[in-house]
Amino acid sequence: MIPGRIVRSTAFRLAFLYMALFGTSVLVLLGFIYHSTAGFMDRQTDETINAEVRGLTEQYSQQGLSGLVRAIESRVARDKNGGGLYLLTDWKFSPLAGNLREWPDFDATQDGWVDTGLREADGERVFARLKYFLLPGNHHLLVGRDVAERNTVEDLIMDALVWGLVITVAMGGLGAVLMTRGMLGRLDVINRASREIMRGDLTRRIPAKGTGDEFDQLTGNLNDMLDRISGLMDGVRHVSDNIAHDLRGPLNRIRTRLELALPENGADSANRKVLERTIADIDEVLGAFHAILTISQAEAGSRREEFAVLDLARLAEDVAELYEPLAEDKGLRLCVNLSPGVAVSGNRHLLSQALANLVDNAIKYTPSGGEVGVELTSGPDGPELAVRDSGPGVPPEHRQAVLERFHRLESSRNAPGSGLGLSLVAAVAKLHGATLVLADAQPGLRVSLAFPPVEQAAPIV
Repeated sequence: MIPGRIVRSTAFRLAFLYMALFGTSVLVLLGFIYHSTAGFMDRQTDETINAEVRGLTEQYSQQGLSGLVRAIESRVARDKNGGGLYLLTDWKFSPLAGNLREWPDFDATQDGWVDTGLREADGERVFARLKYFLLPGNHHLLVGRDVAERNTVEDLIMDALVWGLVITVAMGGLGAVLMTRGMLGRLDVINRASREIMRGDLTRRIPAKGTGDEFDQLTGNLNDMLDRISGLMDGVRHVSDNIAHDLRGPLNRIRTRLELALPENGADSANRKVLERTIADIDEVLGAFHAILTISQAEAGSRREEFAVLDLARLAEDVAELYEPLAEDKGLRLCVNLSPGVAVSGNRHLLSQALANLVDNAIKYTPSGGEVGVELTSGPDGPELAVRDSGPGVPPEHRQAVLERFHRLESSRNAPGSGLGLSLVAAVAKLHGATLVLADAQPGLRVSLAFPPVEQAAPIV
């Protein structure tokens, strides 16, 4: 049974097309050979019969009926193989000479040729090619050849044609499968490396086989392209990281000086309120810079070495406890439903921050009296961590856009935040090989992280 992925591949279809063209060529060639061989044998048989007829009619014209009878009996006696067929009859079709028992029942063509089955004088049934000739004196002459040997040769040629076509198709199909397997093997290497690169391993490159063929050239071009893209991304990331890193220092110093200036202003002083709002704005900017650096680290995979097998239920419980007072202050119900003992391989700090961002967003955009839920389930495909709310939700056409940096919906422009929360969640999900899905909670938004299953070879921490 040929695997479906081989049959659906372009390589197999091209190989099958070549096999069909080659099979058609073989069929035409063998058909030409059959036609030429069978035609040659038919012509040879007819020429032999015509020569026999000419010779016998000459005997009849020269020596009369008795000479013709002697000539026929002489030829029958000399024909050891029994290939020649002769029958001379009178006007009543009563046999006078020959090796046929009786005049066969047939309808001759206009030129006297006929193909029929008949019985020889010894009782053997044969299939013959005959020619009928009417002699002067109303005598009937029938001369022919046993074509059983010719039919046998034609059958052999036909069998060879059929088997040749079958073997051609079988070998072509086998060649198509083997060629497709080889090409798919090379493509699988490229696809596996591409998937690892898409999962965040930007240092991964496609291995070349070293044959210098088209696949090696394609591999080299793809690796060069990946090096170029990686260099450009590193440049952009380093610029944004350097800006965020270099500005944090001055902002922290400004914040410290503002805090030192707070005691000098009374509690009801207008200057104190300005200072407090300024400190809050600086904290928001510092939070944005911290989020940018964290996203960059997650996208670069630099935090992968800190992975460990974690108890995802305990981590989610800690985050839920942290945000429970905030939900109560806003008049929200925080519902927590966690399956115990669910393990996942990941970075504790990044996963906690991603879950905190989801819970914080859910609380921020859910009106008072609503509900926020944190759910953790485990199935055969791996654990799924989800946060749902009963807020306004996100329209389907914007769900992919809100995962980009600094993207905010028009309805949330006036709400606090920098538009980096879901971007950080997306980066953490990609780093952990998790599938991030934004769906309708009817009402509200449900954000889920589906993690790959983990083999607990290491202890859960």
